[in-house]
Amino acid sequence: MIELRKKKDFTAEVFTSSMNDIMFFLMLFFIIISTLLNPSMIKVSLPSSRYSQTLQKKEINLTVTREKNYFVNNTQVSFDGLETQLKTELKRSPDAFIMLRFDRDLPIQDLVDVLTIGNKLNAKMIIATAKIK
Repeated sequence: MIELRKKKDFTAEVFTSSMNDIMFFLMLFFIIISTLLNPSMIKVSLPSSRYSQTLQKKEINLTVTREKNYFVNNTQVSFDGLETQLKTELKRSPDAFIMLRFDRDLPIQDLVDVLTIGNKLNAKMIIATAKIK
C-alpha cells in the first residue's frame, strides 16, 4: 500500500524581530515619565500664589507635612535632627538652596521655626507654592 500523506514535523517558533522595537519604546516611555515626576513624592497641600518662578539650580528638598513630619530629600528626620541633617546636606553642595515644601494648613509658627534654622545655617530658602489656575 502506498502512503499518500506526508509526515509533517511541527516545530515551535517564536518570532522576536519586533521585540527590540517594543523594548525600546517601553524604555523610552519610562525615561520620559520618570523625568516628569515630582522629585518629592510626599503629599503636601502647598499654599497658592498668582505668580511663580521656576529655578534650575541645585536644591535640597525640605518637606513638612500636615502631621508635622519633616523630610529632607525624602528622608524622614525629627525636628531636633533637622538642623544637623540640613548642615550635612549643605556641606555636600554649598551652593544649593533649600526648597521648602510646607503644608498650608500648618500654623505660621512652624514655618518660622524652620526658617530660623535656615537663617542660623545661612542657607538660601525658597517656599514652594501651587500656582492658582
